[in-house]
Amino acid sequence: MQSNLYSFSFAPNPDWPRTYSEQPEIFAYLRDVADRYDVRDRHVFGAEVTSATWDDAARRWEVSTTAGDFRAAVLVSAAGALADPSYPDIPGIDSFAGTVMHSARWDHEHDLTGDRVAVVGTGASAIQVVPAIQPVAGSVAVYQRTPPWVIPRGDRPTTAAERAVYRRFPAVQKAVRGALYAGREFLVFGMAKDRRFLAPVQKLARTHLERQVRDPQLRAQVTPDYTIGCKRILISNDWYPAISAPNAEVVTAGIAEIRPHSVVTRDGVERPTDTLVLATGFHVTDLPIAHRITGRDGRTLAEVWADGMVTNRGSAVAGFPNLFLLVGPNVGVGHTSMVYMIESQVAYVGRALQAMATEGLATLETTPAAQEAYRELIAERSQGTVWLGGGCGSWYLDRHGHNTTLWPDFTFLFRRLTRTLDRENYVGTTARETAEVAA
Repeated sequence: MQSNLYSFSFAPNPDWPRTYSEQPEIFAYLRDVADRYDVRDRHVFGAEVTSATWDDAARRWEVSTTAGDFRAAVLVSAAGALADPSYPDIPGIDSFAGTVMHSARWDHEHDLTGDRVAVVGTGASAIQVVPAIQPVAGSVAVYQRTPPWVIPRGDRPTTAAERAVYRRFPAVQKAVRGALYAGREFLVFGMAKDRRFLAPVQKLARTHLERQVRDPQLRAQVTPDYTIGCKRILISNDWYPAISAPNAEVVTAGIAEIRPHSVVTRDGVERPTDTLVLATGFHVTDLPIAHRITGRDGRTLAEVWADGMVTNRGSAVAGFPNLFLLVGPNVGVGHTSMVYMIESQVAYVGRALQAMATEGLATLETTPAAQEAYRELIAERSQGTVWLGGGCGSWYLDRHGHNTTLWPDFTFLFRRLTRTLDRENYVGTTARETAEVAA
């Protein structure tokens, strides 16, 4: 995502070195913002939440972590959706004698120079990993189940003049950000309204593929057979050159088993392997944090969501007082920066906390009727979208085939929906009522 859009609206950075900045620059930006707003001392780093249980009598959350136990009046889960790696269930994977690492749990101490590397997956992680390791690895075998649609990445260094203008005239950078946002929102017309609007994007992707992959056999292997946008659209200039390199191979036969020093595909071919890189994504529709949060009736969030994740505005769940979610169900986007959605949700949760303070509430909880109405809204707006009818399976859909991941409309409509707290969809108890119950 472009740097000017993939950043906080309240903290523009006029000094981005590139239009698409890399991890070190993004990390430095985040640290700078944290220091600028003096929030580091409000964090406990390196701690994992092991459980969070609602104490209805005390009207408090009991939170256990690897850094100790805490009690809180309000719990906000910002665990996110792309946080917990998903590991494939491949026969024999536990017997592999070489190095195994998930793309999200990279072993930086392991030197891949000269290694025979197997990369499982061709999603957003793989298209970053493979071009980085292909030049140094002895060989790279990319095990592909479904080829992605890939569009060119308009990346370039920013000029000194651009940075000077942004510093002196912040409104110019704001306008650039707005233009980038508008361009991204245009994709929603094709993804959620009328798929004919996706034709120019798919043509761009096909032209990119044809220009970069000259080998007819390889080109056929990596050409998708579904509508662009059904799965996540990937952005890269070096993915196709990397998999076209002499030491790279795209394998489509499917993995039958993994042996201590090799990978065997269903066509019987055995490829010697030193390192396994699992670019196999994350738990998205079955969030692991949901198993650790227990509500009023003793059920975990995962148990409540057994038939599909359901919330009010992606932020609150009935039966879980004073619990708010950030990047919860149906808040994800496949076309623009998540920062916009996160800022919308943070403002919504902030208004809920403000209502609690203003009204003197000990608890605030959404109603079952409100979240059922929201589920119906999401289902209605998901009908006819490319994610349900684009001819592919994706991590956007749960095991029932329901969209529980993406917001299926323009993001400015989500912001409008979360601009004010829908107080009528919440019930609350005052501190006085809590004291009377306790007495």
